[in-house]
Amino acid sequence: MGGKKLHNHNNNNNGAVDTNSNNSNRNGTTTTTTTVKPPPVTLQQSPIINLDRGDPSVFEPYWRKNGGKCTITISGHDSLSYFSDPNSVCWYMEPELQEAIRRVHRVVGNAETEGCHVVAGTGSTVLFQAALYALSTSSSSVAAEPMKVVCAAPYYSQYKEQVELLQSRLYEWGGDAETFDGSAAPFIEVVTSPNNPDGSLREAAVANKTGNGKLIHDLAYYWPNYTPITRPADYDIMLFTLTKCTGHAGSRIGWALVKDVEVAKKMTTFMQITTIGVSKDSQLRAAKILDVVAEDFGYAGNDADKTFFGESRKLMAERWEKLREAVKDKKDVFTLPKYPKRYCNFSGRYFQPAPGKKNISSNVMYCVVRT
Repeated sequence: MGGKKLHNHNNNNNGAVDTNSNNSNRNGTTTTTTTVKPPPVTLQQSPIINLDRGDPSVFEPYWRKNGGKCTITISGHDSLSYFSDPNSVCWYMEPELQEAIRRVHRVVGNAETEGCHVVAGTGSTVLFQAALYALSTSSSSVAAEPMKVVCAAPYYSQYKEQVELLQSRLYEWGGDAETFDGSAAPFIEVVTSPNNPDGSLREAAVANKTGNGKLIHDLAYYWPNYTPITRPADYDIMLFTLTKCTGHAGSRIGWALVKDVEVAKKMTTFMQITTIGVSKDSQLRAAKILDVVAEDFGYAGNDADKTFFGESRKLMAERWEKLREAVKDKKDVFTLPKYPKRYCNFSGRYFQPAPGKKNISSNVMYCVVRT
């Protein structure tokens, strides 16, 4: 914080006036010096906005109205075994969840699932770790030095934290992909699109230029409630999470679409060693929720506006409009990003993105308001 530096030569604890300093002059008379102290500096009282974490409860009103459709019954004898499908690459993944994931991507058209293996995780965070492990231990990428992990700034702050958490010998944080020289050793580049925190659509910054990089695409926000779906994403590793798709963060379900079977097996091995799979109860609940979301499109007569994604997109757009209204007279202090309208193949119309993170730039701070 900026401010004046206060010098208190005669400190006491009981007020603004100090009369305890006595001085004698040449004539022997004693004078008392009175020092008036400034009042203590305090922060102006104001509401506090906690930017440390987000909690995606914004869709709760919708699910309160429609939550009955998602009810499932789990009996006491269910989910006893570790195994769900021993013949599948991801042996702990419930077949119902895999089919629901493929179905919702087909309906929305935001990712190509044909030819991909589906790996389930407890949210996409652990799948990010699994992907780092798989890519850094593949036979074609084993190196004497840890592989650098890079991402174009601004990037999701937890990427760096997750990479550095275990201080692995396999990989280490390499910083901003825009300034990274990837011409020498292999590296891993994380591409987040739409980006967290600024909502921009992105492609690889350095890997496509050098040919040395391995890519992880974090597509958590590539759903029509946040951004127009312009084409099906088709990459080697694509990460998604139920948290951003439907708002069910507490279920802790994420999934990866992986083209290379060996990478999918290594990611599954990571999950096996760290968590021995994923809760079947959560998987079955997630499968039901995704089925409801996909079925909405048919029940609405293929009218996207009447689906979960249509209603939640309208809600996100309204929240962005309120934020723009709140700062419109403060343009000399705050600036909100502007997004061009794009055609959405799912909704069949043009609209502006309404990212799940609301970013305010100012001359005093960079603020990310999470919803």
